[in-house]
Amino acid sequence: MENGVIQVPEAYLRILQESDLLGFGQSCDRKTGFLLKGLAASKPGGSFLELGTGTGASASWIMDGMDEGSKLTTVDIDSTVQSIARKYLGNDSRITFCCEDGAAFINSLSEGFDFIFADTWPGKFELLDKTLDHLNIGGFYVIHDVFPQQKLPEGFRIKATKLLKTLQDRPDLDITELDWATGLVLAVKTAV
Repeated sequence: MENGVIQVPEAYLRILQESDLLGFGQSCDRKTGFLLKGLAASKPGGSFLELGTGTGASASWIMDGMDEGSKLTTVDIDSTVQSIARKYLGNDSRITFCCEDGAAFINSLSEGFDFIFADTWPGKFELLDKTLDHLNIGGFYVIHDVFPQQKLPEGFRIKATKLLKTLQDRPDLDITELDWATGLVLAVKTAV
């Protein structure tokens, strides 16, 4: 914090500028970013997974909260948008980029994670159970765009409502719904 203003990650504004030039309008907003940064900071030496790199806006926030011993793996099927993330974040040895189908990536997982930010269909609307199998006890599972909004297609809104109910019904998760930004859910894994 500088002069009472919370600072955004150095790469974030440049990523947003290039995202606009590309016509990519699905970048992480600041409120979501502040949450991601704080959660990452709470897991020193943590292993983080982001499903849906996009142009790297949310990854910039996660990395801003990570310590030097933490690692982030970020996955996206679209090499064009992910190239912006690679440009601004790729020189940091704490991040690994995977350009592949999210479902294929999830199906090949063998390790566990302390934090999963699911920002794409695989890991959120598809393969949810398999994704949560790789969340460590005490780990965070974070999703956004879960509350009805006019900018989201109706089919997405219906799926988001069903997803929220599914998460609420799981006995191995403690759920916190955050009514801000685009509607966030923070789940903490409490049991295997």
